[in-house]
Amino acid sequence: MAGRLLREVTIRQLRALAAVQKSRSVTSAAKQLHLTQPAVTLQLRNLQALAGLPLIQRTGDGMLLTDAGREVLALTERIEAAISDCETTMAMMAGKTAGRISIGAVSTAKYFVPFMISGFSKRHPDVEVTLSIGNRQEIGTALRGYDLDFAIMGRPPADIDMNVHLIGDHPHVIIAPTGHRLARKSRIAPGELAGETFLTREPGSGTRGLMEQLFESAGIRPRIGLAMSSNETIKQAVIAGLGIAFISAHTVATELDERRLTTLDVDGLPVIRQWYALSRKDKVLLPPAQAMLDFLSTRGKQFLPRTNGRLRLTRSSIRKKRG
Repeated sequence: MAGRLLREVTIRQLRALAAVQKSRSVTSAAKQLHLTQPAVTLQLRNLQALAGLPLIQRTGDGMLLTDAGREVLALTERIEAAISDCETTMAMMAGKTAGRISIGAVSTAKYFVPFMISGFSKRHPDVEVTLSIGNRQEIGTALRGYDLDFAIMGRPPADIDMNVHLIGDHPHVIIAPTGHRLARKSRIAPGELAGETFLTREPGSGTRGLMEQLFESAGIRPRIGLAMSSNETIKQAVIAGLGIAFISAHTVATELDERRLTTLDVDGLPVIRQWYALSRKDKVLLPPAQAMLDFLSTRGKQFLPRTNGRLRLTRSSIRKKRG
């Protein structure tokens, strides 16, 4: 029963035992620990009471440990080693050379976030990065629960005080099969899309919310077809001719390059939003996480997919800018 009380042991008591074992004298141990002899004696007495067994015996050769004392000494050595390891880790984390970072990203960002992590990891190879992918609602929930150091997404959650770090522009376009009836037409009025079937993301997706805002501002109610939780599925469905889609341009850069998809030159498009790295204001960030936030703020833009020259919507964009 007394042995169970060892969970109440203190590091001072263990160090007193180790010092006595090394010097075989309470007096010498006190000098080594910069304590008085009565203080060391009290530490040893309390430690033996917690162990419930004698830990030290007096001999002609000085103070020696009993078998029970040697077991406690082994515990001391393990604890000291763990403390030393922890000190090393803390120093590495303070120097931004090691540690862990937990990142969340909306699913649309999965096309470039791995490249950002790779760029950061080349500079900080001993920092472990964990990436969670979800829709806007899921990532917002993770932020509310303090599960993430920061998240990469668009508009910040309205109910959380956030530190906002801009990464770069995030264009949204309408994609269609290359043989679509409007594929070669310029200056398409939004009303001309009223008869089209739109393939959409699931409720809770930021892209879907942005699409609904676009339709509402244009005063149209297009036909909504399938709702899908994957941009990949939406792209394949559009290629197959099941409909058209409002989607992040960063998710279709490859398909536009390969001419498996095209963008429609709709007035008012692209809709430009921004990518941000967001962290809670009341979340304590250790140096590695702060280092990655700084990296994304200064260099994150270079990892965004390059869409200039791939989008068939420069005419509308140039007209808007000149106007």
